[in-house]
Amino acid sequence: MKRLLVAALAAVSILALQQPASAAKARLGHVFAQGTAADEASQTFARLVKERTNSEIDITVFPNSQLGGDEALGRDLSRGAVDFAFLNPGSLTGLDPLLDIHYLPYIATSTQEVDKIFYNPDGILQRTLTETLDKHKMVALAYFELDFRAVTNSKHPVRSVEDIKGLKVRVPGSASIRSFFEAAGAQAVTMPMPNLFVALQQGTVDGQDNGASITYNSRLFEAQKYMTLTNHVYAMGAITVSQRFWSGLTPEQQAIVRKAAQEAASEGIARNRADNAAFLDKIKAGGVEVIVPTPEAMVEFARIGQVGWQKLEQTYGADRIGALKKEIAAARGE
Repeated sequence: MKRLLVAALAAVSILALQQPASAAKARLGHVFAQGTAADEASQTFARLVKERTNSEIDITVFPNSQLGGDEALGRDLSRGAVDFAFLNPGSLTGLDPLLDIHYLPYIATSTQEVDKIFYNPDGILQRTLTETLDKHKMVALAYFELDFRAVTNSKHPVRSVEDIKGLKVRVPGSASIRSFFEAAGAQAVTMPMPNLFVALQQGTVDGQDNGASITYNSRLFEAQKYMTLTNHVYAMGAITVSQRFWSGLTPEQQAIVRKAAQEAASEGIARNRADNAAFLDKIKAGGVEVIVPTPEAMVEFARIGQVGWQKLEQTYGADRIGALKKEIAAARGE
C-alpha cells in the first residue's frame, strides 16, 4: 500500500513538472460585434498568444459586450476581475478625464495624419493614454483603429453646423465630443453603448456619433434616416491587460503578449480601412441617406470643433495641448 502511494505521488509530481509552470486561463472582453475588424483582431491576438506560449496562456474572447460595456470592462480590468480587453479609452472618462484627450475634435482629417499623430508611440496621445491607464492598473499593449466618427439622426439631414442645433445626440462619456455638439447647439446625452439601439428606436435620443463600422455592425443604422460624414473625431482603441494578470507573467511571456497585440492591432487597422467603404454602401442599402459635407461646411465644422479646445486645457493640461498642436502642425507640414 505504501509503495502504491509513493508511486502515485511520484506520477503526480512528474505530471506537474510536464505542465507549464505559469499556465493561465484568461478572459478578454470587448463591445464589438462578432466578425468586425476589432473582434477578428481580438481572436488573432488570442490565437497568437496561445500558439507562441505553447498554451501557457489561453485567452477566451467574449465579444459584443458579454462582459459589459467599456466602462464596466475598465473597472474590472483595474481591479483584476477581467484579464484583457479591447477598450475604447474615450468611454472611460468617469475613471479619468485624461482618457479622452485623443477625442479632441479635428486633430486629424486624413488617415495619413492619423498615422503620424495617433500611431506614434512617442507622441503625446499614446503617452498620455498609456500613462493614465497604467495609473489605473491597466497596461496598454497596443492601439487599434475604431474610425472617424460621423453624425447620424432620424430627424433631418445634417449638411451644416446649423442642422445640428436642437438635436438630442447620444455621446460617449467624453468631454471632447460633448464640447463639439454643445458648441453646435445640440443636446448631448451620455449613455452606455449597450443601451443605444433601444434609445434610438424609442426616440429617447435623435441620433449618435459613431463611424461607419460601429454604426453598421451594431445595427444602429436600422433606427436612423441620415448619416453625415463630419469626421469630427478619430477614435482609437487600446488593447489592454490588467496589471494583476500582467505581473504574474514571466518577462518572456510579456514580450510574446505585447508583440501579439501589436500584430493584431496592425491587422485590425488594415482590415477596418479596407471595410469602411463597404460599410457605408451597406448603410445606404439599408435606406440611410449618407451625406458628404461640402468643403465649406467642413471648414465650419472644424471651426466649431476648435471652440472647446481652450476650455479643455484645464482638463488635459496646457502643456499637452501645446505638444499636440505642434505634432498636428508637423503632420500637416506647416
